[in-house]
Parts: sequence; C-alpha cells; structure tokens
Amino acid sequence: MKERSMRATRLFFPTLKEDPAEAEAISHKLMVRAGLVRQLAAGLYIYLPLGFRVLRKIVAIIRDEMDAIGAQEMEMPVLQPAEIWRETGRYDTIGEEMFRLKDRGGRDMVLGMTHEEIITWLASREIRSYRDLPQVWYQIQTKLRDEARPKSGVLRTREFIMKDSYSFDTDERALEENYYLHQKSYKRIFERCGLEFLMVESDPGMMGGATAHEFMAPSPAGEDEVALCSCGYAANLELAASAIDNPAFPEPGLEELATPDVRTIDEVSSFLGIEPALMIKSILVMTADGPVLAMVRGDQELQESKLAHLIGEHRPARPEEIREVTGAEAGFIGPVGLDIRMVADRSLDGGVFITGANKDGHHVEGVVPGKDFQAEFVDIRRVRAGEKCIECNSPLSVERVIEIGNIFKLGTRYSEALGATFLDEEGKEKPIIMGSYGIGPARIAAAAVEQLSDEKGIVWPVSIAPFEVHLAVLQPDDAEVSAAAEKLYAEMLAAGIEVLMDDRRINPGVKFADAELLGCPLRVTVGSRSLKEGFLEIQVRQGRGERKVAPDEAVDALLDLLIELQ
Repeated sequence: MKERSMRATRLFFPTLKEDPAEAEAISHKLMVRAGLVRQLAAGLYIYLPLGFRVLRKIVAIIRDEMDAIGAQEMEMPVLQPAEIWRETGRYDTIGEEMFRLKDRGGRDMVLGMTHEEIITWLASREIRSYRDLPQVWYQIQTKLRDEARPKSGVLRTREFIMKDSYSFDTDERALEENYYLHQKSYKRIFERCGLEFLMVESDPGMMGGATAHEFMAPSPAGEDEVALCSCGYAANLELAASAIDNPAFPEPGLEELATPDVRTIDEVSSFLGIEPALMIKSILVMTADGPVLAMVRGDQELQESKLAHLIGEHRPARPEEIREVTGAEAGFIGPVGLDIRMVADRSLDGGVFITGANKDGHHVEGVVPGKDFQAEFVDIRRVRAGEKCIECNSPLSVERVIEIGNIFKLGTRYSEALGATFLDEEGKEKPIIMGSYGIGPARIAAAAVEQLSDEKGIVWPVSIAPFEVHLAVLQPDDAEVSAAAEKLYAEMLAAGIEVLMDDRRINPGVKFADAELLGCPLRVTVGSRSLKEGFLEIQVRQGRGERKVAPDEAVDALLDLLIELQ
C-alpha cells in the first residue's frame, strides 16, 4: 500500500451505531457500520476509503499470485459489440441478466458480465501457431450483471470487480496443467487472505465446458450449498450425488386407488397410510421440443440444474398444459400411459411405487418403473444431509457457502464459435483449447467479515486489514500523551507498520468501540494514566487479549505480534 499511515482527523470514517434496516448478512451490517461501503442503489455500492484499502490489498495478493504463474495482465472494454456474443449463442441464452443497449449508430451493444467472447476474439486474431502457445491472460476489472434480486450487501451486486483469467493451450494435457496451476494459485490467494475455504465440483452453467470447480467460503450468509464428506468428497448441490436406502417395497401389480381431494405427497401418503418414499413425485415441464415428465421419489426433491443439463432450458407446465398432456390436474399426474419423454431419478429404478393415475381424484399402486413405463434413469434429485457418500458410504453433511472463485475447462466451446485456431507442428489447423478462471475481491472481503467477526465488529486478518495497527490516543490535547503518541507513530512508520492514529477529540469509549468495529488486528492505546505508570497497552483484536509494554519496547512487541498473527 502506498499510504502506510492515516490520522483519523483527516480520514473519512463514518461509523454507525445501529445496523442498516435492510441488512441481513453480517458482512452487510458490519461493512456499512464500520464505514467501509455505502449503498447508492439496489446492488450498487460505493467503496469508502477504508473499504477501498481492503479491496486494494486483496487485489494486490491476487495480482501477485497470478503473476507468479506467468499470467499476463491486460484490460478489455466493459462495453462490447453484441455481435460477438451472438456468434457464441450466449446473447440469447443468458437472458435478462445481461445489460443491453444501442449506441448512437443503432448497433446492439452489451455491458460485459464476463469476457470469454472478447478474449477469444482477441486470440483468434493474434495467435497463429503452436509456437504462440501456451498463453495465460488476465484482467482485474468491472463487470455488470442485472441481478433480479441484489442482496446481502456486496455479496450479490449488479456492478462488481472481478479478476478473470483465460488460458490458451494446444491440447487437453496442457489445459490440465494450466487448470492445476490456477488451483494452486487460488488456494494460495485464499490462504493469504485468511479465509477458510473448500474446493468443490460444480456445474459449468452458462460458461459451458466439461469440468468446473468452485472455491467456497463456509458461511451461513452463503447462497450456495455444498455436500461434504470426511473422505474429501465435496460438490455443489447443483451436481452432488449420494446413495440412499430403498424402502420395503410392496408386491407389484397395478391397481387404481380413489384419493379424493388429496394432491400433495404428504396428503396422499397420510391418506393411504404409507411412507412418502413409496410414492413417485411427478413434475411436468415444458421444453422447446415438447413436454417432459421429471420424476423423483416422494421423499426427495428435484434438482433443477441436473434436469437442465439433461433436457436443456425448461419451465414448469401451466395448469392448462398439465390438463392437456395428462388429462388430469396437478397432484394426480403420473407416468403410466403417457407417451412423452420421461426422466426418472435412479432411486426409482427397480422399485414398486404409487403414482398419480392421470385421472382427477385417483392414484395407481404397484407401479414398476421400467416395466409399467419407460424412462431415462439418471441422477436428478437434490442431495440431503445424512445421505451416503458415493465414494466411501459415510454420511454426508450439507453446508451453506459463499462462492469466492471458480475455474472452468472450456475446451473448444468458444474457440470453435469464434474461429480461434492455431497451426500445429504438422501445419494442421486446430481449435485452441481454453480455460476460464474467476475471483471476486469483494466476495473475499465479505467472506472474511462473515467468518472472522464477533459481537463487537470485524476481525480482519493482517494481510487484508485496512491498517495493521489502530493507535488510540485517549487525550490528544494532553502534551505528554500527544508527544508519546507522535513518537510511537513515527517509530511504527519507520518500522514499516501500517497505522491508523485515532487523534479525534472524542470520548475514549467511542474510540474503543470504533476500533473494535473496524477490526484492525492490533490496537495500541496511549493514555495519561498508563504513561504515568510507565506502559502502553496493546490489544489483539482476535480474542481481545491484552498486554502491557514499556513505550520503548512497543514497536518490537507490535512487530512480533504481527508475525504471530500472519
């Protein structure tokens, strides 16, 4: 950081006693109260001086680690021609999250939410031969996404800073090496930022490609959930798999049952006196190619992302569509007798179940999937805590997490669409093999607040704290106190310590409250009483342990503590 010191009397440091009314996440509350950010509009935040210092420190760590793996920094435009996005097909598939506009010439433009298209456009014009590869390019730049429901402070916004990097290789083996280098780089970044994190298998989603992993910071404020096992298995619930036990199945043999005015799984199972696991939950969805019936066991839930991987974009069928396709209303539909595409969870293969009869007020018992109806048996259900790990059979846990980074093996998804090719050693033209890798600096900051705060405020790791030491001057108008504080301030600067000196003429209790709220790793207090007794007081913010040191030993003690905290 360029500025190693700051006096609070010159600092824009607007702290608040009360939580903002709309805030739910701890990081949102504390980052506003500590004077780090202010909200301009939904999903739009201003980073005030102390918040911007934190961001700059995180960005410096990211840049340091990216440079260490040979990545080269550049910057690409936020404003982009829509035509490039049309060539990859994402202009239409991304939907309303993309900001779209026209320039004064009437040309369709977009505001970049990511830069795969633009970086591939560049590669298609600059890379010619295998001799030009491999390449890793990155930027740290603004992205814009029209979030439908911005919330949780800086965790889910419409404008944000992102580090996005892209690898270009000749083959899958070389891509694997770059993918592994980014894995190691990301782990070092998050360790240096003081975060607890997980690397989990994830759904490539709109990015495309074959393989993806996410880096997740465990936190109750997280919007994602991951399945975890003690054996090391970890996956986002979007694609996590598990094993479940079968119930005791009855004898097969179709028989219609009257179930008047009971529609839900719970209502029907209670009415019939059976466990929900003996029922099939049928969900009719509509795709561009027609209706599809998705089925899971009655005690399970459909995982939409898994279904989307299999059938593509879809939506729930409307009541009139359900009636037209099945002949019944929702709550009484099932697979028997239907002539449409059907997708069933693997847990249904080999059992005997009760399902809707496609007749209002009726169900059918004794249904055997694969015999009484034909379906594609695949994993489409949502994993739940306590189910068995597919790798070691131990119970899985499910934990809420904040996504702080992601990595994707894109393959040739973008290079083929945009003509990014190279000539191999034999002179043959081949598509470039690509990878894409993202990190959100603001999400790192918010995750650190979520994981490390306490009832008094933020507890920053040394590496990303706005300042390393908070120097509280209790009586700034007292000549002896002021002289001792100025001397210590100068000594800390000479020793390379980043220090915020609170020289405001306010109540000491307010100074201490602000110091704990802001959360610098160490606080040193200079006051008339302690000086008369020959000591200064140092407090470690994490755990709030205190020690007394002689004034001429304070800097050495602070340096030792900073090393310990690192």
